[in-house]
Amino acid sequence: MKFIIEFKFCKCKKMRFISHLDLMRLFMRALRRAMIPVMITQGFNPHPKLSLKRALKLGIESDNEIGQVILKEPLSAEEFIRRINAVLPDGVRVISARIC
Repeated sequence: MKFIIEFKFCKCKKMRFISHLDLMRLFMRALRRAMIPVMITQGFNPHPKLSLKRALKLGIESDNEIGQVILKEPLSAEEFIRRINAVLPDGVRVISARIC
């Protein structure tokens, strides 16, 4: 069974200069460091099932970006926010999350 968490995050300050691909890598590493049970793809090059709705251009700040992650085990939205914000760098914060 899979559990989908949709989250809103902000990207500001010096992190506005991070590219979309680097932002994806940042979230993948943060999920691993936070020990969040993310579902992994089954292909030749496995990676976490994570998607960000839109790619921001370099230098653009935003406080209302949307991402989605698929988990293997249930996790409350509050616990997800607490764990991931503990490992994210200054300038990127998860603002809210909900279980879909």
